[in-house]
Amino acid sequence: MFDFFSPVMDWVQTTLGIPLWVAAIGLVIALTLIVDLVSWVVFWRLGPLLEKTNNRWDDILIQALRRPLRIWIWVMGIFLCLTVIRYHWEIDGMEEPLFQARAVISLLLLAWAGLRAVKLLEKRLVFPPGGHRAKPMDADTASAVSKLLGAVVIVVIGLLILSSLGVSPSGVAAFGGAGGLIIGFAAKDMLANFLGGLMIHLDKPFRVGDWIKSPDRDIEGVVEDIGWRLTRIRTFASRPIYMPNSAFSSLVLENPSRMWNRRLFETIRLRYTDIERVSNIAKSIRSMLDAHDDVDTDEQTLVYFQSYGEHALELIVYAFARTTDWAEFQTMKQDILLRVYDIVREHDACLALPASELHIAGPVAITDETGGDNAQDDADNDKNYKSADDDQNETPDATHSRAAPDREAPYTSSRQRSRNAGRGEVNDASQDHDQESDA
Repeated sequence: MFDFFSPVMDWVQTTLGIPLWVAAIGLVIALTLIVDLVSWVVFWRLGPLLEKTNNRWDDILIQALRRPLRIWIWVMGIFLCLTVIRYHWEIDGMEEPLFQARAVISLLLLAWAGLRAVKLLEKRLVFPPGGHRAKPMDADTASAVSKLLGAVVIVVIGLLILSSLGVSPSGVAAFGGAGGLIIGFAAKDMLANFLGGLMIHLDKPFRVGDWIKSPDRDIEGVVEDIGWRLTRIRTFASRPIYMPNSAFSSLVLENPSRMWNRRLFETIRLRYTDIERVSNIAKSIRSMLDAHDDVDTDEQTLVYFQSYGEHALELIVYAFARTTDWAEFQTMKQDILLRVYDIVREHDACLALPASELHIAGPVAITDETGGDNAQDDADNDKNYKSADDDQNETPDATHSRAAPDREAPYTSSRQRSRNAGRGEVNDASQDHDQESDA
């Protein structure tokens, strides 16, 4: 290669006085720069042209190779410079390491280009170009395909790198047989999670963005990512849950994101005194549900008197909403419940509340050992009361004293009445004394 440029290097050495090996390095750098500029122009012009073609894969290859190829050009230029230095200084033993390093770096750049192509392929499967007849693939399937292709690229490049380093493929295969068994026992959980992730991608019980919950465990949230080992779920409290994929093989899952409708199931309780109005109330509620815009009339709608409850007559209201959005369903449910209340009021009925009634058979007589003495005291008090009344009738100015017993509460005891009568007698005696002194 350098013999082709020897006249140029001889001219540079004789004219400019630059050593031959320095001129060779400068020439390599100049050629590398020219090749890099040419590749950049070609890719810059060729990319938009390929995007307009009917083939939807050619532009992916151009985009995947753009950056790795430019890096590979500069890496090859650096290795050429190292080769010039080796020849000039006559360094023995560098040829084989340089060759292996060049091969390994080239394979790594090729693997990078392959992984970039796989990523672009995933996007193209989900979002095909406009006007193309290809149907878009769901994101989970595209992710599974890209991960499998990425794994294939890594395995193939890894084997090629081992082969370039002098490792025999048969030795690698032998190690893969015996060592794979050992690794399989040591990493059985990892393999179980890998196979579990593969089953999730194939069976598709849920996808990224689905709301799932498990009746077996306290797990409920939105799926954020499905990996080969873990699945990340974001709960409604904004906390992430990381579930091993192998757990989903023995876990019962519910996927509310795939439901067609949301169900309204409520119990309306009426008083027992409104039992004659129950039939008309049920018919009115059913008519209201049939005319409601947010109720899916294609699904089953039920309004029936269900049972005699402990405190009320129980009616069931069973219907399905057209929407699956939780906020819209709550708005519909609120409107229906308020309309049910209006219907109950229109029929002169009331909603029932839990209540209890206490029935007493009759008055209860309470007696004790001192009942006879109390009766005797009451009799004596009644006599005193009568004598005080007679004295008051003889005195014309004792109107206030006579009126006092009449204003006594009807439940005043006989003992209290006797004390009041005694005070009235004292008052009458003091009034008689005052009249005698005036005379």
